[in-house]
Amino acid sequence: MGVSEAQSAVEAVIRIESARLIAGLARYTGDLDLAEELAQDAVVAALEQWPRDGVPRNPGAWLMTVAKRRAVDLFRRNRELRVKYAQIGRALEAEGDAVTPDFDRAFSDEIDDDLLRLVFTACHPVLAVQARVALTLRLLGGLTTTEIARAYLVPESTVAQRIVRAKKTLASAHVPFEVPGPDERPARLSSVLEVIYLIFNEGYSATAGDDWMRPALCEEALRLGRILAGLAPGEPEVHGLLALMEIQASRLRARSGPGGEPVLLLDQDRARWDRLLINRGIAALDRVKQLGGWTGPYALQAAIAACHAQAFHSEETDWTQIAELYAVLAQQAPSPVIELNRAVAVSMAYGPQAGLDLVDQLMTEPSLRAYHLLPSVRGDLLMKLGRPAEAQAEFERAAELTSNVPERELSAERARAAAAQANRSSQDPATDRSRSDSSR
Repeated sequence: MGVSEAQSAVEAVIRIESARLIAGLARYTGDLDLAEELAQDAVVAALEQWPRDGVPRNPGAWLMTVAKRRAVDLFRRNRELRVKYAQIGRALEAEGDAVTPDFDRAFSDEIDDDLLRLVFTACHPVLAVQARVALTLRLLGGLTTTEIARAYLVPESTVAQRIVRAKKTLASAHVPFEVPGPDERPARLSSVLEVIYLIFNEGYSATAGDDWMRPALCEEALRLGRILAGLAPGEPEVHGLLALMEIQASRLRARSGPGGEPVLLLDQDRARWDRLLINRGIAALDRVKQLGGWTGPYALQAAIAACHAQAFHSEETDWTQIAELYAVLAQQAPSPVIELNRAVAVSMAYGPQAGLDLVDQLMTEPSLRAYHLLPSVRGDLLMKLGRPAEAQAEFERAAELTSNVPERELSAERARAAAAQANRSSQDPATDRSRSDSSR
Protein backbone atom coordinates (compact mmCIF):
# COMPACT_ATOMS: atom_id res chain seq x y z
CA MET A 1 0.00 0.00 0.00
CA GLY A 2 1.37 3.42 -0.97
CA VAL A 3 1.62 6.41 1.32
CA SER A 4 -1.35 8.22 -0.25
CA GLU A 5 -3.49 5.07 -0.09
CA ALA A 6 -2.55 4.53 3.53
CA GLN A 7 -3.37 8.14 4.36
CA SER A 8 -6.77 7.77 2.69
CA ALA A 9 -7.37 4.57 4.65
CA VAL A 10 -6.44 6.30 7.90
CA GLU A 11 -8.75 9.23 7.14
CA ALA A 12 -11.63 6.88 6.36
CA VAL A 13 -11.06 4.88 9.53
CA ILE A 14 -10.72 7.99 11.69
CA ARG A 15 -13.97 9.41 10.35
CA ILE A 16 -15.72 6.24 11.48
CA GLU A 17 -13.71 5.39 14.57
CA SER A 18 -12.74 8.78 16.03
CA ALA A 19 -15.69 9.14 18.39
CA ARG A 20 -15.32 5.55 19.59
CA LEU A 21 -11.58 5.95 20.04
CA ILE A 22 -11.86 9.22 21.99
CA ALA A 23 -14.74 7.84 24.06
CA GLY A 24 -12.77 4.76 25.04
CA LEU A 25 -9.67 6.77 25.87
CA ALA A 26 -11.65 9.31 27.87
CA ARG A 27 -13.01 6.48 29.99
CA TYR A 28 -9.46 5.25 30.67
CA THR A 29 -7.95 8.66 31.37
CA GLY A 30 -10.91 10.77 32.54
CA ASP A 31 -9.48 13.65 30.47
CA LEU A 32 -10.97 14.72 27.11
CA ASP A 33 -7.91 16.75 26.11
CA LEU A 34 -5.59 13.85 26.81
CA ALA A 35 -7.92 11.44 25.03
CA GLU A 36 -7.75 13.57 21.87
CA GLU A 37 -3.95 13.82 22.08
CA LEU A 38 -3.57 10.06 22.47
CA ALA A 39 -5.94 9.49 19.55
CA GLN A 40 -3.83 11.78 17.37
CA ASP A 41 -0.67 9.93 18.41
CA ALA A 42 -2.29 6.68 17.32
CA VAL A 43 -3.16 8.22 13.94
CA VAL A 44 0.45 9.29 13.42
CA ALA A 45 1.58 5.78 14.25
CA ALA A 46 -0.88 4.37 11.73
CA LEU A 47 0.44 6.67 9.01
CA GLU A 48 3.94 5.44 9.75
CA GLN A 49 3.18 1.71 9.95
CA TRP A 50 0.20 0.97 7.71
CA PRO A 51 2.01 1.76 4.44
CA ARG A 52 4.60 -0.83 5.43
CA ASP A 53 2.49 -3.48 7.18
CA GLY A 54 -0.94 -2.94 5.64
CA VAL A 55 -4.22 -1.90 7.28
CA PRO A 56 -4.91 -4.25 10.23
CA ARG A 57 -7.97 -6.48 10.32
CA ASN A 58 -9.54 -4.39 13.10
CA PRO A 59 -8.15 -0.88 12.61
CA GLY A 60 -10.23 0.62 15.43
CA ALA A 61 -8.90 -1.87 17.95
CA TRP A 62 -5.34 -1.36 16.61
CA LEU A 63 -5.62 2.39 17.15
CA MET A 64 -7.03 1.86 20.64
CA THR A 65 -4.18 -0.45 21.60
CA VAL A 66 -1.52 1.98 20.36
CA ALA A 67 -3.20 4.89 22.15
CA LYS A 68 -3.41 2.95 25.41
CA ARG A 69 0.27 2.07 25.19
CA ARG A 70 1.08 5.76 24.72
CA ALA A 71 -1.06 6.49 27.78
CA VAL A 72 0.91 3.98 29.83
CA ASP A 73 4.19 5.57 28.68
CA LEU A 74 2.88 9.02 29.58
CA PHE A 75 1.71 8.01 33.03
CA ARG A 76 4.97 6.18 33.67
CA ARG A 77 6.81 9.47 33.16
CA ASN A 78 4.49 11.39 35.44
CA ARG A 79 4.99 10.59 39.08
CA GLU A 80 1.81 12.32 40.14
CA LEU A 81 -0.21 9.85 38.09
CA ARG A 82 1.35 6.63 39.32
CA VAL A 83 -1.94 5.33 40.59
CA LYS A 84 -3.59 5.97 37.25
CA TYR A 85 -0.68 4.32 35.48
CA ALA A 86 -0.97 1.22 37.64
CA GLN A 87 -4.70 0.93 36.94
CA ILE A 88 -4.30 1.32 33.18
CA GLY A 89 -1.18 -0.83 33.11
CA ARG A 90 -2.96 -3.71 34.82
CA ALA A 91 -5.91 -3.40 32.43
CA LEU A 92 -3.59 -3.35 29.43
CA GLU A 93 -1.61 -6.34 30.64
CA ALA A 94 -4.84 -8.29 31.11
CA GLU A 95 -5.82 -7.53 27.55
CA GLY A 96 -2.47 -8.59 26.13
CA ASP A 97 0.10 -6.75 24.06
CA ALA A 98 -1.37 -7.68 20.66
CA VAL A 99 -4.75 -7.06 19.08
CA THR A 100 -6.20 -10.47 19.86
CA PRO A 101 -9.74 -11.79 19.28
CA ASP A 102 -10.35 -11.44 23.03
CA PHE A 103 -9.40 -7.76 22.83
CA ASP A 104 -11.67 -7.30 19.83
CA ARG A 105 -14.62 -8.67 21.77
CA ALA A 106 -13.89 -6.53 24.79
CA PHE A 107 -13.44 -3.49 22.57
CA SER A 108 -16.81 -4.12 20.89
CA ASP A 109 -18.60 -4.64 24.20
CA GLU A 110 -17.31 -1.35 25.59
CA ILE A 111 -17.96 0.82 22.55
CA ASP A 112 -21.64 1.56 23.15
CA ASP A 113 -21.20 2.49 26.81
CA ASP A 114 -18.23 4.71 26.04
CA LEU A 115 -20.00 6.49 23.19
CA LEU A 116 -23.06 7.12 25.31
CA ARG A 117 -20.85 8.60 28.02
CA LEU A 118 -19.21 10.86 25.46
CA VAL A 119 -22.58 11.99 24.07
CA PHE A 120 -23.85 13.04 27.49
CA THR A 121 -20.53 14.68 28.39
CA ALA A 122 -20.24 16.76 25.20
CA CYS A 123 -23.86 17.92 25.52
CA HIS A 124 -23.77 18.63 29.27
CA PRO A 125 -26.10 21.53 30.28
CA VAL A 126 -23.26 23.20 32.18
CA LEU A 127 -21.95 24.28 28.77
CA ALA A 128 -23.40 27.08 26.66
CA VAL A 129 -25.35 25.85 23.65
CA GLN A 130 -22.73 27.04 21.14
CA ALA A 131 -20.03 25.24 23.12
CA ARG A 132 -22.09 22.05 23.18
CA VAL A 133 -22.53 22.21 19.41
CA ALA A 134 -18.83 22.81 18.73
CA LEU A 135 -17.66 20.12 21.16
CA THR A 136 -20.18 17.58 19.82
CA LEU A 137 -19.11 18.15 16.22
CA ARG A 138 -15.45 17.93 17.24
CA LEU A 139 -15.62 14.82 19.42
CA LEU A 140 -18.56 12.90 17.97
CA GLY A 141 -18.68 14.21 14.42
CA GLY A 142 -14.94 14.07 13.92
CA LEU A 143 -14.94 17.49 12.27
CA THR A 144 -11.88 19.70 12.51
CA THR A 145 -12.14 23.21 13.93
CA THR A 146 -11.68 24.49 10.37
CA GLU A 147 -14.66 22.48 9.12
CA ILE A 148 -16.86 23.60 12.02
CA ALA A 149 -15.87 27.24 11.50
CA ARG A 150 -16.64 26.98 7.79
CA ALA A 151 -20.03 25.40 8.48
CA TYR A 152 -21.08 28.12 10.92
CA LEU A 153 -19.34 31.02 9.20
CA VAL A 154 -17.33 32.04 12.25
CA PRO A 155 -13.56 32.47 12.64
CA GLU A 156 -11.62 29.29 13.28
CA SER A 157 -10.16 30.89 16.41
CA THR A 158 -13.69 31.35 17.76
CA VAL A 159 -14.47 27.66 17.36
CA ALA A 160 -11.14 26.67 18.90
CA GLN A 161 -11.79 28.93 21.89
CA ARG A 162 -15.27 27.49 22.38
CA ILE A 163 -13.91 23.96 22.41
CA VAL A 164 -11.07 24.82 24.80
CA ARG A 165 -13.44 26.67 27.14
CA ALA A 166 -15.92 23.80 27.00
CA LYS A 167 -13.28 21.29 28.09
CA LYS A 168 -12.09 23.60 30.87
CA THR A 169 -15.66 24.11 32.05
CA LEU A 170 -16.30 20.37 32.17
CA ALA A 171 -13.07 19.87 34.11
CA SER A 172 -13.66 22.70 36.59
CA ALA A 173 -17.25 21.55 37.17
CA HIS A 174 -15.94 18.01 37.77
CA VAL A 175 -18.43 16.60 35.28
CA PRO A 176 -18.02 12.82 35.44
CA PHE A 177 -17.50 10.87 32.25
CA GLU A 178 -20.57 8.70 32.71
CA VAL A 179 -24.15 8.12 31.65
CA PRO A 180 -26.39 10.08 34.05
CA GLY A 181 -28.61 8.21 36.47
CA PRO A 182 -32.35 7.72 35.92
CA ASP A 183 -33.24 10.94 37.78
CA GLU A 184 -30.94 13.12 35.68
CA ARG A 185 -31.32 11.36 32.35
CA PRO A 186 -34.49 13.08 30.98
CA ALA A 187 -33.05 16.59 31.38
CA ARG A 188 -29.65 15.56 30.04
CA LEU A 189 -31.20 13.66 27.12
CA SER A 190 -33.19 16.77 26.23
CA SER A 191 -29.91 18.69 25.94
CA VAL A 192 -28.42 15.99 23.71
CA LEU A 193 -31.42 16.01 21.38
CA GLU A 194 -31.42 19.81 21.27
CA VAL A 195 -27.78 19.93 20.17
CA ILE A 196 -28.25 17.32 17.45
CA TYR A 197 -31.33 19.08 16.08
CA LEU A 198 -29.58 22.47 16.16
CA ILE A 199 -26.83 20.98 14.01
CA PHE A 200 -29.41 19.54 11.61
CA ASN A 201 -31.38 22.79 11.35
CA GLU A 202 -28.27 24.82 10.58
CA GLY A 203 -27.65 22.44 7.70
CA TYR A 204 -31.27 22.39 6.57
CA SER A 205 -31.71 26.16 6.56
CA ALA A 206 -28.48 28.10 7.09
CA THR A 207 -28.83 31.18 9.26
CA ALA A 208 -26.30 33.20 7.27
CA GLY A 209 -24.00 33.17 4.26
CA ASP A 210 -24.29 32.44 0.56
CA ASP A 211 -25.69 28.92 0.84
CA TRP A 212 -29.37 28.15 1.33
CA MET A 213 -28.44 24.78 2.88
CA ARG A 214 -25.37 23.00 4.24
CA PRO A 215 -26.10 19.31 3.62
CA ALA A 216 -22.88 18.14 5.33
CA LEU A 217 -24.24 19.34 8.66
CA CYS A 218 -27.52 17.49 8.03
CA GLU A 219 -25.51 14.35 7.33
CA GLU A 220 -23.52 14.75 10.57
CA ALA A 221 -26.70 15.27 12.59
CA LEU A 222 -28.31 12.23 10.99
CA ARG A 223 -25.24 10.15 11.75
CA LEU A 224 -25.30 11.27 15.38
CA GLY A 225 -29.03 10.63 15.59
CA ARG A 226 -28.63 7.11 14.24
CA ILE A 227 -25.80 6.41 16.69
CA LEU A 228 -27.91 7.69 19.57
CA ALA A 229 -30.90 5.58 18.49
CA GLY A 230 -28.67 2.53 18.61
CA LEU A 231 -27.30 3.50 22.03
CA ALA A 232 -30.70 4.35 23.57
CA PRO A 233 -33.20 2.09 21.78
CA GLY A 234 -35.86 2.46 24.46
CA GLU A 235 -36.12 6.28 24.37
CA PRO A 236 -39.15 7.38 22.26
CA GLU A 237 -37.94 10.93 21.67
CA VAL A 238 -34.61 9.71 20.33
CA HIS A 239 -36.49 7.82 17.63
CA GLY A 240 -38.84 10.80 17.23
CA LEU A 241 -35.93 13.12 16.47
CA LEU A 242 -34.39 10.58 14.11
CA ALA A 243 -37.71 10.20 12.29
CA LEU A 244 -38.03 13.97 11.97
CA MET A 245 -34.52 14.40 10.57
CA GLU A 246 -34.80 11.45 8.16
CA ILE A 247 -38.05 12.79 6.68
CA GLN A 248 -36.88 16.39 6.48
CA ALA A 249 -33.56 15.32 4.94
CA SER A 250 -35.52 13.51 2.23
CA ARG A 251 -36.44 16.94 0.77
CA LEU A 252 -32.91 18.34 0.47
CA ARG A 253 -32.50 17.69 -3.27
CA ALA A 254 -35.83 19.39 -4.00
CA ARG A 255 -35.24 22.47 -1.81
CA SER A 256 -33.12 24.31 -4.34
CA GLY A 257 -33.48 25.07 -8.03
CA PRO A 258 -30.93 24.77 -10.86
CA GLY A 259 -29.19 27.98 -9.79
CA GLY A 260 -29.23 27.16 -6.09
CA GLU A 261 -32.26 29.36 -5.45
CA PRO A 262 -34.61 28.28 -2.62
CA VAL A 263 -37.69 26.25 -3.55
CA LEU A 264 -40.42 26.38 -0.91
CA LEU A 265 -42.28 23.27 0.25
CA LEU A 266 -45.44 23.65 -1.81
CA ASP A 267 -43.44 24.32 -4.98
CA GLN A 268 -41.08 21.37 -4.67
CA ASP A 269 -40.96 18.51 -7.14
CA ARG A 270 -41.85 15.65 -4.81
CA ALA A 271 -40.51 13.10 -7.25
CA ARG A 272 -37.09 14.35 -6.12
CA TRP A 273 -37.79 13.51 -2.49
CA ASP A 274 -35.69 10.61 -1.26
CA ARG A 275 -38.13 7.73 -0.64
CA LEU A 276 -35.49 5.69 1.19
CA LEU A 277 -35.07 8.42 3.81
CA ILE A 278 -38.84 8.79 4.05
CA ASN A 279 -39.23 5.06 4.65
CA ARG A 280 -36.52 5.17 7.30
CA GLY A 281 -38.30 8.06 8.97
CA ILE A 282 -41.65 6.27 8.93
CA ALA A 283 -39.98 3.19 10.42
CA ALA A 284 -38.51 5.31 13.22
CA LEU A 285 -41.95 6.82 13.80
CA ASP A 286 -43.43 3.32 14.03
CA ARG A 287 -40.82 2.59 16.68
CA VAL A 288 -42.08 5.60 18.64
CA LYS A 289 -45.60 4.14 18.53
CA GLN A 290 -44.32 0.84 19.89
CA LEU A 291 -42.66 2.72 22.75
CA GLY A 292 -45.77 4.57 23.80
CA GLY A 293 -46.98 6.89 21.06
CA TRP A 294 -46.47 10.42 19.77
CA THR A 295 -46.33 12.26 23.06
CA GLY A 296 -43.04 14.16 22.77
CA PRO A 297 -42.35 17.28 20.71
CA TYR A 298 -39.90 15.61 18.30
CA ALA A 299 -42.27 12.73 17.64
CA LEU A 300 -45.13 15.16 17.01
CA GLN A 301 -43.01 17.17 14.57
CA ALA A 302 -42.05 13.90 12.86
CA ALA A 303 -45.74 13.02 12.54
CA ILE A 304 -46.32 16.39 10.88
CA ALA A 305 -43.40 15.80 8.51
CA ALA A 306 -44.85 12.37 7.71
CA CYS A 307 -48.14 13.99 6.65
CA HIS A 308 -46.22 15.97 4.04
CA ALA A 309 -44.12 12.98 3.01
CA GLN A 310 -47.15 10.77 2.41
CA ALA A 311 -48.75 13.29 0.04
CA PHE A 312 -47.34 12.69 -3.45
CA HIS A 313 -48.80 16.04 -4.58
CA SER A 314 -49.01 19.17 -2.45
CA GLU A 315 -52.78 19.46 -2.96
CA GLU A 316 -53.18 16.02 -1.35
CA THR A 317 -51.70 17.21 1.95
CA ASP A 318 -53.96 16.64 4.96
CA TRP A 319 -53.71 20.13 6.38
CA THR A 320 -56.51 19.55 8.87
CA GLN A 321 -54.54 16.77 10.51
CA ILE A 322 -51.38 18.89 10.44
CA ALA A 323 -53.22 21.77 12.14
CA GLU A 324 -54.49 19.37 14.80
CA LEU A 325 -51.00 17.99 15.40
CA TYR A 326 -49.63 21.52 15.73
CA ALA A 327 -52.32 22.28 18.31
CA VAL A 328 -51.15 19.29 20.38
CA LEU A 329 -47.52 20.29 19.87
CA ALA A 330 -48.27 23.84 21.05
CA GLN A 331 -49.60 22.37 24.29
CA GLN A 332 -46.66 19.99 24.74
CA ALA A 333 -43.93 22.52 23.91
CA PRO A 334 -45.34 26.08 23.88
CA SER A 335 -43.33 28.29 21.54
CA PRO A 336 -44.05 31.36 19.38
CA VAL A 337 -42.34 29.62 16.44
CA ILE A 338 -44.65 26.62 16.81
CA GLU A 339 -47.62 29.00 16.94
CA LEU A 340 -46.42 30.59 13.71
CA ASN A 341 -46.19 27.18 12.06
CA ARG A 342 -49.64 26.33 13.38
CA ALA A 343 -50.96 29.53 11.81
CA VAL A 344 -49.64 28.40 8.42
CA ALA A 345 -51.33 25.02 8.80
CA VAL A 346 -54.59 26.65 9.90
CA SER A 347 -54.48 28.96 6.87
CA MET A 348 -54.10 25.99 4.56
CA ALA A 349 -56.89 24.05 6.28
CA TYR A 350 -59.40 26.83 6.97
CA GLY A 351 -58.40 29.76 4.79
CA PRO A 352 -55.84 32.60 4.83
CA GLN A 353 -57.91 34.90 7.06
CA ALA A 354 -57.99 32.28 9.84
CA GLY A 355 -54.22 32.01 9.57
CA LEU A 356 -53.70 35.78 9.49
CA ASP A 357 -55.77 36.21 12.67
CA LEU A 358 -53.33 33.90 14.46
CA VAL A 359 -50.26 35.56 12.95
CA ASP A 360 -51.46 39.02 14.01
CA GLN A 361 -51.56 37.79 17.60
CA LEU A 362 -47.83 37.12 17.34
CA MET A 363 -46.83 40.54 16.01
CA THR A 364 -46.01 41.88 19.49
CA GLU A 365 -44.12 38.76 20.60
CA PRO A 366 -40.62 40.00 21.63
CA SER A 367 -38.84 36.76 20.67
CA LEU A 368 -40.13 37.06 17.08
CA ARG A 369 -39.19 40.71 16.61
CA ALA A 370 -36.12 39.81 14.54
CA TYR A 371 -37.46 36.52 13.16
CA HIS A 372 -37.63 36.88 9.39
CA LEU A 373 -40.24 34.17 8.87
CA LEU A 374 -42.92 36.13 10.76
CA PRO A 375 -43.20 38.91 8.12
CA SER A 376 -42.61 36.31 5.40
CA VAL A 377 -45.63 34.27 6.51
CA ARG A 378 -47.72 37.37 7.01
CA GLY A 379 -46.81 38.63 3.53
CA ASP A 380 -47.83 35.30 2.00
CA LEU A 381 -51.22 35.40 3.72
CA LEU A 382 -51.79 39.01 2.71
CA MET A 383 -51.07 38.07 -0.91
CA LYS A 384 -53.65 35.32 -0.74
CA LEU A 385 -56.16 37.81 0.67
CA GLY A 386 -55.59 40.20 -2.23
CA ARG A 387 -53.64 42.82 -0.24
CA PRO A 388 -50.38 43.03 -2.23
CA ALA A 389 -49.29 46.49 -1.06
CA GLU A 390 -49.28 45.35 2.55
CA ALA A 391 -47.62 42.08 1.51
CA GLN A 392 -44.84 44.00 -0.23
CA ALA A 393 -43.93 45.76 3.03
CA GLU A 394 -43.85 42.42 4.87
CA PHE A 395 -41.60 40.76 2.29
CA GLU A 396 -39.24 43.74 2.36
CA ARG A 397 -39.09 43.45 6.14
CA ALA A 398 -38.32 39.72 5.84
CA ALA A 399 -35.47 40.47 3.43
CA GLU A 400 -33.99 42.98 5.89
CA LEU A 401 -34.08 40.52 8.79
CA THR A 402 -32.38 37.49 7.23
CA SER A 403 -28.62 37.06 6.96
CA ASN A 404 -28.90 34.23 4.45
CA VAL A 405 -28.24 35.56 0.95
CA PRO A 406 -30.51 33.20 -1.08
CA GLU A 407 -33.34 33.66 1.39
CA ARG A 408 -32.92 37.43 1.25
CA GLU A 409 -33.09 37.32 -2.54
CA LEU A 410 -36.21 35.15 -2.38
CA SER A 411 -37.98 37.63 -0.09
CA ALA A 412 -36.86 40.55 -2.26
CA GLU A 413 -38.24 38.81 -5.34
CA ARG A 414 -41.55 38.20 -3.58
CA ALA A 415 -41.63 41.89 -2.61
CA ARG A 416 -41.13 42.89 -6.25
CA ALA A 417 -43.90 40.53 -7.35
CA ALA A 418 -46.23 41.97 -4.71
CA ALA A 419 -45.37 45.52 -5.84
CA ALA A 420 -46.15 44.62 -9.45
CA GLN A 421 -49.50 43.15 -8.44
CA ALA A 422 -50.29 46.16 -6.27
CA ASN A 423 -49.50 48.41 -9.23
CA ARG A 424 -51.84 46.44 -11.50
CA SER A 425 -54.57 46.52 -8.87
CA SER A 426 -54.30 50.28 -8.46
CA GLN A 427 -54.83 50.69 -12.19
CA ASP A 428 -57.86 48.39 -12.10
CA PRO A 429 -59.75 48.82 -8.80
CA ALA A 430 -62.49 46.42 -9.88
CA THR A 431 -59.94 43.63 -10.10
CA ASP A 432 -58.73 44.40 -6.59
CA ARG A 433 -62.31 44.36 -5.19
CA SER A 434 -63.12 41.07 -6.91
CA ARG A 435 -60.01 39.49 -5.44
CA SER A 436 -60.87 40.66 -1.92
CA ASP A 437 -64.49 39.57 -2.23
CA SER A 438 -63.59 36.13 -3.52
CA SER A 439 -60.99 35.63 -0.80
CA ARG A 440 -63.65 36.12 1.83
